[in-house]
Amino acid sequence: MNECTFCEIVAGRHPADVVLDEPEAVAFLDRHPVFPGHVLLVPRRHVESLDDLPPELVTPLFDAARRLSRAVRVAVEADGSFVAVNNHISQSVPHLHVHVLPRRRRDGLRGFFWPRLGYEDEVHRLHTAQAIRAALAAGR
Repeated sequence: MNECTFCEIVAGRHPADVVLDEPEAVAFLDRHPVFPGHVLLVPRRHVESLDDLPPELVTPLFDAARRLSRAVRVAVEADGSFVAVNNHISQSVPHLHVHVLPRRRRDGLRGFFWPRLGYEDEVHRLHTAQAIRAALAAGR
């Protein structure tokens, strides 16, 4: 495995503004924030994507995300927060990371950052729902 910047931060070998340091997770300020207060939360263990997150790390990671959502909002006096995970696509570092961004009314972000593409018709929508249920049932 190549050197992972986030693993280096977790190990204390790469500088970062750490805001949370717990047995299973570390959070630090994003070096290129969307807004001041933008935090990245990572599992301490190298996990490339959400798909690879072991079940025993789900609760500690997302409990930390929940607490950070409030802390970021309070710390920068924001109206709310946005919590997101890029999974494979758009991951600038191949280590699972949860973005926690402060949000303010009329801050310029519009919903999701991409156009919304609907279903072709009701049949397409129902087929898609069934395909997702089948993949879940198959454990994929």
